[in-house]
Amino acid sequence: MRAVTIVDHSLQLAERPDPEPGPGELLVAVKAAGLNPADALQVRGLYPAPPDAPADIPGLEAAGTVEAVGAGVSRHRVGDRVMALVGGGAQAERLVVHESCALPVPESVGWVEAAGFCEVFTTAHDALFTQAGLSVGERVCVQAAAGGVGTAAVQLARAAGATVVASVRDRSRHDAVRDLGADWVVTPEEIREHGPYDVVLELLGGVNMADDVASLATGGRIVVIGVSRGARAEVDLLALMGKRGRIHGSTLRARPLEGRATALAAVGRQVVPLLARSRVSVPVCASFGLADVGRAYEQLAAPGKLGKLVVTMGD
Repeated sequence: MRAVTIVDHSLQLAERPDPEPGPGELLVAVKAAGLNPADALQVRGLYPAPPDAPADIPGLEAAGTVEAVGAGVSRHRVGDRVMALVGGGAQAERLVVHESCALPVPESVGWVEAAGFCEVFTTAHDALFTQAGLSVGERVCVQAAAGGVGTAAVQLARAAGATVVASVRDRSRHDAVRDLGADWVVTPEEIREHGPYDVVLELLGGVNMADDVASLATGGRIVVIGVSRGARAEVDLLALMGKRGRIHGSTLRARPLEGRATALAAVGRQVVPLLARSRVSVPVCASFGLADVGRAYEQLAAPGKLGKLVVTMGD
């Protein structure tokens, strides 16, 4: 099989042996794979793959057809269309995934959209509902709302009956994020005036923490799931205490298989039916053939994107 491989902090296409499914695993013929910021960090040597994933093949999500199954598999059959969440290795023509980390692709959903679904929607769903306990009628702020996780979070919060304020620096993308269901789309400088917030989903990190704490409602929760704009911040603890606020930190990739499977199972129950009925969608900024994967990573690093980038296994 062809695979995207990391060699000396750069990307190369290489031939690798096809993997074989073990007990409880599926062999998936990959049609498309999503790109995520974690992939770029892995290329730079800053985010190594977990022990259960290939060390030098990036990719946290993919969609394709089940080609073979290992012993004891009961949830999927050969020929099924699936979308998968993995710790790595998705950017290749073949992928082995435990059956608990694969979901059926609705008939109405194409490969490119399916490939960009699992990582961002599982991350957003887990952060909003499992970590922060978002409920109907609450007010949520989604920072960096034009990215993959941000666009997923806006749609999920809206579907859950929350009031959604989306922070997007580039005003040219405000209308598109509003179309996804945000009640207000504002610049980062305008966040405080649209609070207070019961939940803040923080995707950039330290740069926003002062505003996050200052704009919390009493009993508010901040969930930090990204630190691209700073892993350190000074926090006004008196303000946090006075509001009885909480700050959570969460990652998805580093969890053991059981943890990823639990988070994905909740998405399968609560979100995939919405996807099948077009109540939520995966905005795809662009897709690239496997031979153009370098260009895909260049665009991943560039500002101004809305939604996901996807690599298809054709050239």
